[in-house]
Formats: sequence, C-alpha cells, structure tokens
Amino acid sequence: MKKLLFLVLAAIVFSACQQSVTVPEKQVLRFNESGHFRIAQFTDMHLVASSEGTAVTLATIKHVLGTEKPSIAILTGDQVISEPSQSMWPLIAQVFDEAKTPFAVVFGNHDAETITREEAYRLLSQSPYFLGVKGPDDIFGYGNYVLPVRASTSDKIVALLYCFDSNDYPKDRKRFSEGYDWIHHDQVDWYRQQSEAFTKSNGGQPIPALAFFHIPLQEWFNIKGQPQTYGHLGEGGSPGRLNTGMFAAFVEMDDVKGIFVGHDHDNDYIGMDYGIAMAYGRVTGKDAYGNLERGSRIIEIAEEATTFTTWIRTPQSGVSQVYYYPSGMTGEQEDNAVFLPALNVNPTKQGVSYNYYEGTFKTTADMLKTKVVKQGTQADFSIKSAAVEDGFGFEFHSLLKVPEKGIYIFNTFSDDGSVLYIDGQVAVDNDGSHSAKRVNGAAISLEAGFHDLRLLYFDDHMGQELVVGLVGKTVAETVIPKDWLFVP
Repeated sequence: MKKLLFLVLAAIVFSACQQSVTVPEKQVLRFNESGHFRIAQFTDMHLVASSEGTAVTLATIKHVLGTEKPSIAILTGDQVISEPSQSMWPLIAQVFDEAKTPFAVVFGNHDAETITREEAYRLLSQSPYFLGVKGPDDIFGYGNYVLPVRASTSDKIVALLYCFDSNDYPKDRKRFSEGYDWIHHDQVDWYRQQSEAFTKSNGGQPIPALAFFHIPLQEWFNIKGQPQTYGHLGEGGSPGRLNTGMFAAFVEMDDVKGIFVGHDHDNDYIGMDYGIAMAYGRVTGKDAYGNLERGSRIIEIAEEATTFTTWIRTPQSGVSQVYYYPSGMTGEQEDNAVFLPALNVNPTKQGVSYNYYEGTFKTTADMLKTKVVKQGTQADFSIKSAAVEDGFGFEFHSLLKVPEKGIYIFNTFSDDGSVLYIDGQVAVDNDGSHSAKRVNGAAISLEAGFHDLRLLYFDDHMGQELVVGLVGKTVAETVIPKDWLFVP
C-alpha cells in the first residue's frame, strides 16, 4: 500500500511538471543500509551460440555477480552477434535470474544484425529481473529510459540511471558510407525533458545521475592523454560520426555525473571534462577482439553525496584501477601517498588573518617586497575589504582543519594572480597578471587535523576575483568551508 501511494503521488508530481518521466516499476532500486548503490557494467559480450567462448563469458559474469553482489547490472551493447539469437537472449536473462540481480540492457551496433530489438526485448522481458523498457515511440532508437534509485530509508528518488540507444549505423549510406550512428536530436530533447521534470519534482535541485550507452561520444577525444585520465588506451576509439549535443545537454542540465560506454574493446580508461566522468567499461566477452583481461566495470554511488567510486573486476586479477569521482584520484595514488602530519595546535577562533598591500604588482613575489598597509582577521578569503579598486594584494594565513585523512586537490580561481601553500608546499600556482583563470593543483596527502595554509593574492587591474576550493576522495568539489578555517 505504501508503494502504491508513493507511485500515485509521484504520478501527480510528474503530471504537474507537464513532462513524461519514464519510470519502470518492475523492480524497485534502492540504496542499501550503508548508503551505497553498486552497479556492474558488462559490455561487448559478443555471445556466439556455437562457441566455447560463450561459457567462459557467462562464467566471467557469474564471477563478478558473486564477488561484487551489485544492486543492478547494466549491459552496454553488443550482447549477441550471431545466430541463433533466439536461444542466446534467454540464456543471458537466466544468468541474472539465478543471481537474483536486476539488470538493464542497451543495444550496440551488432545486436540487431541477427534479431530485431523488439524481439530481443520480448525475450528478455520474460525475466522478472529485467528492467529495460522500449521507451517513447516518437523518438529515435529502442530502449531509451531512465531508472530511478530510491533512498535507503524512504521512497524519495535520490539517483537516476539514464539508458540510451546509441543506435548502430547511419541510415543515409550515401552521405555516411562508413562509421557509426549517433544519439539523435529527439533523444537529446527527451533527456532534457526527463531531467527537467525530475529536477522540478526535487524542488529545483538536479538529481545526481549516471548515463549508459554503447557508442562513445566525440567528447571522449577531449580526455585522451590528459593527466587525470586513467586506465588502458589501446585503440583510437570509434565515436558516432556526428555530434548532436548530448554531452552539452548533460553539462547544461547539471545532473549526469558519469557516462559509461563500451564499443572499443581495448580501452577501459576514465577521465573528466567539465566535471563529468567519461568511462569505458571493461570488455566482457571471450569472443570479442582485444587484449584486456575480461571482466566488468563496477560503479558504487554514495547516497548522501554526488560522489562515486569505480573499479575494474576480473576473475584472475581481482580488483584494479580504483578511481574516485569527482576528485579524479586513484587507488594507486592512495597506495603510494606520503601523508603530511597534522600540526600539534589547538586554535579556538575560526577565520583567517591577513596582511594587506597596495602597489603595482605582476607577481605575488612583487607584492611581498612592499610594506604592509594594514592587518586584520576575517571569516574567509574575501577581498572585499580592499581600499582601492586596482593595485592591491592580500597575504592570508589560516589553520585548515582537515576532517579526515585523505588525498586532496586544491584549486584557485583568480583575477589576477594567486599562490596557495599547504604546510609550506605549493598546492596551487596560479601566479602572474592575468584575467580570471582557474588552476587545479597537484594532489596533496593530508592526515586529519590542522594544517598550515598560506594564500597569496594580488590584483593588477581590470577586475578582481578570488575563489579557493578543494575536492577530496569523499568530499565533493566545494569552496573551502568557513568552519574549516581557524586563525593561527
């Protein structure tokens, strides 16, 4: 009765939003008692009925399900690639039925070569654990839907899993003689409508979401070779031929935190652009091409924060390539970290002290060569107390109270220059005369407790800006909170 009442209320809310939100109801997805929700991504299974490799692939899936015990499995395309397909799709469902694991499916470019998408979904729908739905009839593709995840202690929707059909091959073969199809504009519009409705039903606050489909977006090229991109890059990648703005929609709607695809079997890397993680899954199928050990990408979402942890699980190597969002930190960094010890201090007054300077500066070093105009204390790193519009600077000093041991990345957004020191080490170098610019520092490993923080800032001319932030393994990106700052 409680579930029925919630569904009725949800329908009223979504109707009031005047949007059609697709919410499958066969299985209720929910965070566990510890506030976590775990997803196993299987991709490019390439099942062939006549191959001995099929048994190996299914054994890999069973191993992952048994060791990771995910809340849901999401299959991101190219599940079955040869006849007789009708016997293989029920075999897939049987694996998840036996494990009592809900599962969802999006299609790849090979899935419809031997069977229609409609028939594949009809066969899968005989399983009580299959959560896939066809999606709207009036948009491109088959299998565009969103799965809500509810809170551990209530029926409030606190996370969303978007599934898209990235399609297969362009229909206009005269203009597109080779390459792969793309997510079409009407699918992008559908996502925007879903996102807007969910956000409105959540009091105007976007609900954190992940997205799953098969063919990567062209934005995957943006993260190749970047310092915080992590994992194997074994091939160039084969995105859809056209960019229809799917990634831009994710950025603008501000709910999707991670995108997970397959398709390129020798890639399993993950990186970030505009605050969104883009990741390949680990190839699962024994009969798929590629040199990587077969397995699965695991994603674990935290209920009370817009954070997740992801790693690779394989039968032989176990767990590898641990990656934390949104910090971009890795398990390898943790293993090799040398943590700076906390200071033996006990400050009682919150805030920062400062020295104020005036003059013509081109670097923070120039500023320190002049005389201090005034001194004082304040709540944070505000520069509003400057007595002149241009040509001034601040030297801030505070004790930063780090709540838990971990690796942190600091950043400054400043116009003009800024340099941040933690325990005497340069944490961010954003020095020099320049317009508003953000710089992320290198990772710094800190023990819990107080650490010395020194921040230099100067304004040269035309605009003044200073924002100081950080991100940690379990700390979503934020401006440094005032209650972390204490007067030395």
